[in-house]
Amino acid sequence: MVYECTRQLVYRNGILYFKLPKGHKTRSVPIGDGVLQSIDEYLGQYPAVKITLPWAERDNQKTETARLLLTTERNGAWRASMFGDDVWRPAFAAAGLNYVDRKDGTQAMRHLFASHTLSQGVSIKELADYLGHSSEAFTLRTYVHLMPTSHTRARQAINNLFHPRLDPAVSQDLDVNAATPVGPTSAQRVA
Repeated sequence: MVYECTRQLVYRNGILYFKLPKGHKTRSVPIGDGVLQSIDEYLGQYPAVKITLPWAERDNQKTETARLLLTTERNGAWRASMFGDDVWRPAFAAAGLNYVDRKDGTQAMRHLFASHTLSQGVSIKELADYLGHSSEAFTLRTYVHLMPTSHTRARQAINNLFHPRLDPAVSQDLDVNAATPVGPTSAQRVA
């Protein structure tokens, strides 16, 4: 399943608006089955609510109507600060965690998504598209420190290109990071 991100809520001068997502770019973001299951359960208890708000882009569109999953008790749209104050910070407190301003906000969920997908092998190009970044270079600069090292995968890739003539069990004895091999020497392996 894919989420089509086509709008966001913004709060300007005391008024809520819909506008295009970050960077004025719509995007598609994959959603896992567990997340979809949680959304379905939530919608069973709290149906989506149609909300019409002013449109903040300068393209002759006056309003936009969307079905929102998270609404106030009066079926209004939530500002980001309301979600933080009413849901996010209390969740930290209920979990016994200290909330740190400017570090633990809802932006942390975005970074969690980015770091986890990178650790699972999603490419920088795909991640940049999912996050709406203007370039892969920006995504790389932001998240390169989170990318897993992949000596084993790199070694396997080279082995797939230049197939080893040795028994793979013997080559496992070599430490690819060591200056000298660990285990039997070439002469010992041939013997």
